[in-house]
Amino acid sequence: MNNMRMLGIDYGDARVGIAVSDALGITAQGLETIHHDGNDKIVLKRLEELLKMYEVDTIVVGMPINMNGTLGERVEKTKKFIHKLKCKFNNIRIESIDERLTTVFAHKTMNFLDVNKKEKKNIVDTISAVYILESYMNKSH
Repeated sequence: MNNMRMLGIDYGDARVGIAVSDALGITAQGLETIHHDGNDKIVLKRLEELLKMYEVDTIVVGMPINMNGTLGERVEKTKKFIHKLKCKFNNIRIESIDERLTTVFAHKTMNFLDVNKKEKKNIVDTISAVYILESYMNKSH
């Protein structure tokens, strides 16, 4: 049985955080932040490389639902992005998960780790992606 990995995505307007699971699907680790400035082509191209590198069979995208449960404009953008993923990677399972709390958790983690402000901007998306992936993995076990 070939163990496939899962990829977690925290999709943002300018930056996309990426996390990947280990081959057994037990732990998630931050991989990188893709800086795309609103150009999804850059994101899709990089994802293509990562999917090959890591033999991914599931992509989990965080759905940025507002704290009060309403769907903001970010959700529309994220849905469009998920649609592009489904078109481009039609042999991969694409899931989305409510990520309401992930950014809050990510910031807490960074405060705990005592990360300086400049670094924070660079890793908050990656940490969020880790939380997205972990909450999906916990849910599906």
